[in-house]
Amino acid sequence: MATEATTAAEATAAADTWSARAVAEKFVERLGRQDPEGIQELFAEEIDWYVPGNDALPWTGRRTRREEVAPYFTTMWPHFVPGRSEVALERVVVDGGDVVLLAVWTHTVAATGKEFTTPAAMHLVVEDGRIVRMHLYEDTLTVAAAFDAG
Repeated sequence: MATEATTAAEATAAADTWSARAVAEKFVERLGRQDPEGIQELFAEEIDWYVPGNDALPWTGRRTRREEVAPYFTTMWPHFVPGRSEVALERVVVDGGDVVLLAVWTHTVAATGKEFTTPAAMHLVVEDGRIVRMHLYEDTLTVAAAFDAG
């Protein structure tokens, strides 16, 4: 038999999951529109952001403040040939405030003309309706090779 405390905890967990899913859906939708300012407003003031990769690629590395989110995208996107990118979102896994987006993306690098495809996982953590953590996992060797940065 469920106690009131258990029922309240379950309700809170369900609300957290719903909120996290809603924020993640907004994130994906704004990402698809290439709306850097709209993406940025989904983040908390202080964040734990990590995109691994070759130091020659200026968008890789850590970020800790909301105002660093939009410049990530406005720095990265011009390096890809417009209209030659494809993102296939394969799955969204939500557990409380944790959201994992599983995808495959293909881009063509403007400077080299090289196309690359990489599976990717993005781990978002949502607290109080804001993204506080974004860690990206992708084939960084493939990305660096496409940019002749490896």
